[in-house]
Amino acid sequence: MAKRYDAIIVGGGHNGLVTAAYLARAGRNVLVLEKRDLLGGCAVTEEVWPGYKVSTGAYLTSLMQQKVIDDLQLAQHGYIVDAKDPSFFSAFPDGRHLFMWQDEHKTLAEIAKFSARDAEAYPKFEQQIERLARVIEQLLLVTPPKFPPSSLGDLWDYLQLGRKMLGLSAPDTVALFKIFTQSASDLLDEWFESPELKVTLATDGVIGANGGPRSPGTAYILLHHCMGGVGGKRGLWGFVRGGMGAVSNAIAQSARAAGAEIRTGVTVSQFSVNNGAVSGVVLESGEEIQSRIVASNLDPHLTFRRLLDPRHLPGDFNQSMKHFRSEGTSCKINLALSGLPDFTAYPGTPGPQHRATMHICPSIDYVERAWDDAKYGRPSGRPLLEMTIPTSYDTSLAPAGRHIMGIFLQYAPYTLREGTWEEQREPFADRVIDIIAEYAPNIRDIIVERQVLTPLDLERRFGITGGNIFHGEMSLDQMFSLRPLAGFADYRTPIRGLYLCGSGAHPGGGVMGAPGHNAAREILRG
Repeated sequence: MAKRYDAIIVGGGHNGLVTAAYLARAGRNVLVLEKRDLLGGCAVTEEVWPGYKVSTGAYLTSLMQQKVIDDLQLAQHGYIVDAKDPSFFSAFPDGRHLFMWQDEHKTLAEIAKFSARDAEAYPKFEQQIERLARVIEQLLLVTPPKFPPSSLGDLWDYLQLGRKMLGLSAPDTVALFKIFTQSASDLLDEWFESPELKVTLATDGVIGANGGPRSPGTAYILLHHCMGGVGGKRGLWGFVRGGMGAVSNAIAQSARAAGAEIRTGVTVSQFSVNNGAVSGVVLESGEEIQSRIVASNLDPHLTFRRLLDPRHLPGDFNQSMKHFRSEGTSCKINLALSGLPDFTAYPGTPGPQHRATMHICPSIDYVERAWDDAKYGRPSGRPLLEMTIPTSYDTSLAPAGRHIMGIFLQYAPYTLREGTWEEQREPFADRVIDIIAEYAPNIRDIIVERQVLTPLDLERRFGITGGNIFHGEMSLDQMFSLRPLAGFADYRTPIRGLYLCGSGAHPGGGVMGAPGHNAAREILRG
């Protein structure tokens, strides 16, 4: 006879684990099923080469919700974060460089090297972004109201949301509405004149996005990356001790401590549905497991188009889901190094640059041209590169004297106009190394190993459709009450008892735990 649980979580990514932990703490009998032998989805630490513990997917933390950290007592389960300082290091072809530090005075001195006017404007910009982020953050842990509203209750929900903005000044209110449709470039042009400062800030608007810095909507992506913090300080990003897998392991330990059962190395082949309601899951092995509640941490395409027979879903839902955009343009290259890159713009190793996110993207035009390649199906000839060295903070991740460097880059389209990623993977990576060598000439001499994860590889390795790290584009028409589809932003689906708890639900991608938290709340509400 099939075993029965109060709830089954399909997918052991960090959001699925958050849902499991909350449900278990509420006394539910919970089972988590993960296809890989490793928990965490994209937030994992893997020993890719002997002695090298690599955050193969996600690589930094900031967005993890403090409520989730506190509720699940993650610090007691090994969750420790080292805040980056400096935050950014940008090297430029003319030999100049820009640091951005936790210390505002040091940052302003750096900006003043490029523009005294921008140094004066930057604190005001930061203050406005913080005010806007504070408003938007209030929406991260709420369930979006139905759109379009169909009852007085729905209208009341929208009224309550509107009240959250009452504390904003008129200029901030205008800025908030503009930021949802502006490009990152337009937003920054309103504030600054220095191309070097603008491109350093613009990177947060395009990381993981299908768009360039001049694409409408990228201003919101920039704001999205400014929400959160480390150690109570807003806007900081940091490295998790032990790599990103330590985040997922801490959540899993919290879930297990509350009584959740977690199984790895098992593949769910389909959801069981009877009379319009979920009744459990069927594993690839043929095993059936029963539950009246199933929460899918998989992306919407996998949930609705692979594990469900389309006849169980309304025709208009199926049709709309076909148009849910979920192709990525990001590539991750992980390197094992025998030393540290020595930058012409700031010579010497080790140095503060190695503790920062290191940018190679000298101008907005450079990044926009990189996007121009990708939108026509070509890997960027000169991509935007964002590089991090976690071993600058945590030496336990590599053998003594060795380092790990992660390169997250835009743009590498999932769908290629010519050729295949099997053909282009290594030549593309060679080109990336060539670009780094223009700024750090010793890079080729210190590479010991490399791993190249194109969008196709990200899809295969982590089970994310199209290699989209957010489980679906975070564009205005796929956000909030429209995520994943209008009428289904409350984590429920057309199948009774089947819920979404991953990044394909509100508020979207990033290692934040908010979708998992919100889904658990809705499940407990019934």
